[in-house]
Amino acid sequence: MALQQISGPAVEPISLAEAKDHMRVDGTSEDALISSLILTSRLHIEAALGLALVTQSWKLLLDNWPKGQQVRIPLRPLQSVTEIRIYDAAGASALVGTDRYVVDAVSNPGRIVAEGGGLPQPGRAANGIEIAFVAGYGGNAAEVPAPIRQALLLLIAHWYEHRDPVEIGTPDVAIPAAVSRLLKPYRQARI
Repeated sequence: MALQQISGPAVEPISLAEAKDHMRVDGTSEDALISSLILTSRLHIEAALGLALVTQSWKLLLDNWPKGQQVRIPLRPLQSVTEIRIYDAAGASALVGTDRYVVDAVSNPGRIVAEGGGLPQPGRAANGIEIAFVAGYGGNAAEVPAPIRQALLLLIAHWYEHRDPVEIGTPDVAIPAAVSRLLKPYRQARI
């Protein structure tokens, strides 16, 4: 299984002005640093939780269909499945008709379930199935849940204040407990 980002979010879930207000930073001399901390904090939280905060387009590549021909989409929340392509042994692709599957964007995580006689098997041994999908809470920052936005602000401020090089694994690099507590409801149980 491989996951490729097709297009990232059009906006960050926290604006530069919001971050600066939260940290009480005046002036523009550190705008580049703060902007990079906003991006880094978003990426950190998205990776840790398997989330897409603001609408993003992705491609999921599979070798074969899972048993039961039900695919769980690894990024949440799922908004839609744009298309599914199957590749034959020669590398030619064919679009899978929407009558062959159902998209369940309500489940957590979202999933694709086979319908209408099942899904066609790929002819290519590696990455023979390509699923294009859109994930995220919405197209603007206001649609990201408030606890996640607050956690982002706290994490940005933490990294802004702790710029010293430290050894990985020491308490100095620990994510603040308040950030972890705010994000706990968005964690997904892993079995």
